[in-house]
Amino acid sequence: MKLLVVNNTASGLGDLSVFDFCRAFAEDGDEIIIRTTNGTSDLRTFLGDADKFDCVVAAGGDGTVSSVAYMLANTGIPILPYPAGTANLLAMNLASPSDIHEFVKMARQMNTMEFDFGEIELSDGQRFGFALIAGAGYDATIMKSAEFGKKLLGPVAYFTSAFANATPQYSQFELTIDNEIIHTSGVGVLIINFSKIQFDISLVHQNEPRDGAFDVVVFHTKDAFGLIPALFAAILDRNGEFPERTDALEVYRGTTIEVKADPSLLVQYDGEVTSTNTPFKVRMMPAAATFVVSDECLKLYS
Repeated sequence: MKLLVVNNTASGLGDLSVFDFCRAFAEDGDEIIIRTTNGTSDLRTFLGDADKFDCVVAAGGDGTVSSVAYMLANTGIPILPYPAGTANLLAMNLASPSDIHEFVKMARQMNTMEFDFGEIELSDGQRFGFALIAGAGYDATIMKSAEFGKKLLGPVAYFTSAFANATPQYSQFELTIDNEIIHTSGVGVLIINFSKIQFDISLVHQNEPRDGAFDVVVFHTKDAFGLIPALFAAILDRNGEFPERTDALEVYRGTTIEVKADPSLLVQYDGEVTSTNTPFKVRMMPAAATFVVSDECLKLYS
């Protein structure tokens, strides 16, 4: 087999276990090419010959995997997300194994599934891809505040940041969802493809990243404390109880969404905090990403 490994050494806690994966994977006749970035190199220069390989291993955080998947969207080239970031939410949503040898086994089996993917257009015209969640407001504030603590605290940095920013900016929103205009208000808006976040908590009842539509969630509250009942409801969701999320969350669905906010809010996608504020637009790219997945993932999403 021929593997192309795109390794982002700037991701997460500097996890170098991808080299252990490569050593465990290698058998007679295999070819493994590792191309490394510290966040400076343009990943497009790494992927020009991606179609010559059996699989592209994207080693880094969720932002790294999403960047690779966006550049290879609709090509059918298999991508193996290797979790080397801080939260690694995509790997969790895909039910990927944590054991190196199980990961090697999954790579050898080369089972693939196609998943929906999102494209976000920022206010400055730049476009990026996201597999998980894009949003503006409270979530972006948390991620920006957590940047300096991730190396020391790992995923705990996000929770520390959430408590430190308990009174985020409250804004009036104008959402255009599939040409329908909705006026609402709150402290943040999320555009969701894969819905699970840390601790296996799902932001909406169903995790359906292959249905061709986004869930649009508005944090319809004056402050972060108003989200606590919704958080407890999300935790109960793991037991299959499906409680209501309370009035703190408004949920819509759509394939093309534009978000405007007054005052404007900071924007993020898959944990990557941008340098821009609202407005932004997203569009659905159905079945655009091909991921190498585990047997458990096949059962979850078939």
